[in-house]
Amino acid sequence: MLVGLVALWSLFGLLVLTSASWFVAEREMGDAAYYLKRQALWMVASWGLFLLAIRTNMRRWLHLASTALILGGLLIAATLVIGSTVNGASRWLVLGPIQVQPTELVKPFVVLQGAVLFSHWRRIGNDQKLLWLAIFGGVILLILKQPNLSTAALMGLLLWLMALAGGLPLLLLAGAAGAGGLLGTASIFLNEYQRLRVTSFLNPWVDAQGDGYQLVQSLLAIGSGGFLGEGLGLSTQKLQYLPIQTTDFIFAVFAEEFGFIGSVMLLLFLAVFGFVGLRVAMGCRSNQHRLVAMGATTLLVGQSILNIAVASGAMPTTGLPLPLVSYGGNSLLSSLFVAGLLVRCSLESTGLETSRPRLRRSPPAPIG
Repeated sequence: MLVGLVALWSLFGLLVLTSASWFVAEREMGDAAYYLKRQALWMVASWGLFLLAIRTNMRRWLHLASTALILGGLLIAATLVIGSTVNGASRWLVLGPIQVQPTELVKPFVVLQGAVLFSHWRRIGNDQKLLWLAIFGGVILLILKQPNLSTAALMGLLLWLMALAGGLPLLLLAGAAGAGGLLGTASIFLNEYQRLRVTSFLNPWVDAQGDGYQLVQSLLAIGSGGFLGEGLGLSTQKLQYLPIQTTDFIFAVFAEEFGFIGSVMLLLFLAVFGFVGLRVAMGCRSNQHRLVAMGATTLLVGQSILNIAVASGAMPTTGLPLPLVSYGGNSLLSSLFVAGLLVRCSLESTGLETSRPRLRRSPPAPIG
C-alpha cells in the first residue's frame, strides 16, 4: 500500500509540474517540456534510490547515518565558502552540470541519526549525548547561516518530535523548544529579508506590488480556482503573474486548476499517507525502526503541510518545496529515499524482511 501511495504521489507530482511549468519553460528555455524532461530523469534516479532503500536492511542505513550526517554538515559548510548564491542565499554547490543542495540531501540522515540517538538515550553516556546534540545544533546553525530559516526550523521541529516520541524528559524538551524559539526570533531580527517576509505575511495587501507580491498572487490563484477549479492546464496566474510557480508556490497553481475539491482531496491523501505511516511506526518492534518510521512520515507529510500553509497565507513565505511535486532533483532524491526507509520499516516490522543481513549458506560438503 505504501509503494502504491508513493507511486501515485510521484505521478501526481509530474502531472502538476507539467501544467505549472510549460509556460515559463517555453518563454525562458524555448521548450515547453524542458522542466518535465529534467524532472522525469531525476524521478527515474530517485526511484532507483527508493528501491535501494527498500532492498537494504535498516541496520546498514543506521550504521551509515553518522558518517553521512557529518559529511552532509561539511558540504553545507562548503556552500558558505564556495556555494552558488541565488536571491541572496548560498545553498547550492555546482558540480559540472549538476547543482547539489546539501540541505535537502542531509534530511534522511538527520532522521536516521536522530533515531539512533533518541532510541538509546538512556543507555549512552552524557559525552555522547552532548556530542550529537552539538552536531545537530551545528548543522542547524550552518543552515541558518546560508540563510535558510525554513529548513532549519523544519529540521529542529523534526528532531524535537522524534525526541518526544523517544521518551526524552519533558523538561529537556521544553528547554530545547525555548532555545529554538529564541534562535529563530534572533534570525528574523538579524536578517532583514526574513523580517520583511513576516511583516508582509501579516498583511500582504499593504505592499501588494512589493514584499507582499508573492503571497498576494498566490492567494489570487487559489481564490480563482473556486469550488471545482479552472481545469487542468488552465491556470491564469502561472502565465505571467505568480512567481516561483514550479517550486515554492506550485500548490497555488494546483488549487487554481483543481479548486476547493482538489485541494481537499490532496489534504485527504496526505492524511491517509500519515495514517499509514503512523500505523507502520506503531507496528515496529524496535525503537529505532519506530523512530525512523515516525521521522520519515513527519518529514514527508509535515513538509507538505508547511508548503501548503505558505501558499495559502497561513504561514510566512519560506523556501520549502512540496515533496515529490516541486521541481528539483535534490528534493526528489531526498523525499523518495525517506519514503523508501518508511517502506523498509514496514517490511521489517511485518517480518517480510529480516533486519539482519542475510548470510550466504556454504555449499554442503561432498559425501564420502
